[in-house]
Amino acid sequence: MLATTIGASPNKYARVAGIAYLIIILAGLLGEMFVRNTLVVPGDAAATAQRIAAAPQLWRAGIAGDLLMHVLDVLVMLMLYTLLRPVSKKLALMALLFNVVQTAVLALNKLNLLVPLFLLSKSAYLGPLEPAQREALAYVFIQAHGYGFGIGLIFFGFTCLLEGYLIRRSGYLPRLLGGMMQAAGVCYIANSLLLILAPELANSLFPFIMLPPFLGESAFAAWLVIRGVDVHQWQEAKRARRAKQRAATATYSTV
Repeated sequence: MLATTIGASPNKYARVAGIAYLIIILAGLLGEMFVRNTLVVPGDAAATAQRIAAAPQLWRAGIAGDLLMHVLDVLVMLMLYTLLRPVSKKLALMALLFNVVQTAVLALNKLNLLVPLFLLSKSAYLGPLEPAQREALAYVFIQAHGYGFGIGLIFFGFTCLLEGYLIRRSGYLPRLLGGMMQAAGVCYIANSLLLILAPELANSLFPFIMLPPFLGESAFAAWLVIRGVDVHQWQEAKRARRAKQRAATATYSTV
């Protein structure tokens, strides 16, 4: 039913993808700025533990918001795959697979944010650990979450590179948006690799290196909501892909 309804117009796909994408961006900013930046004190495990222990529901809300983002990720993946498939089914599928890995990594990474809640609770099984040990361990898991997030964004960087290429080739979306998405992909990959290989350099470049991804993804999502795609060009691309498939099938059958 959903496929039939949306299939009548690619712009229904575009609007659903754009709205979900904008919610993901907003939820990500809120989670980072008003939860983790509020409760995590860089380099101070004790102060971080005190803040989380004083506001555990805020910490849990941040985790829940992140998980909502990853649920919406799946919806965006499906919509963008359908929109970009007429350009190249194989490349659209590859972008989808990179995105699936990214979302799986980031969703599993939320366990690193749940562990501090366990460590900072008053459970009897934590008795053998001194308070300072629990605070240090909680901070270690928070740090691990940051690295896990970076690992996930390596895969998303390749998603952005592929989607940007498909957008530029499409003819029914602005080439500029494709270039902006590819720039976002380069920044994601560079930032994540630097986080692993040269963390001090990564810290010096952050958050400036994240500006192109924010601008590129926000512009792309807003365009999908406001303008959508050129329906005529999208349908022409679909027809061209089908004709190419029929020709390939006919050639194969005669061999």
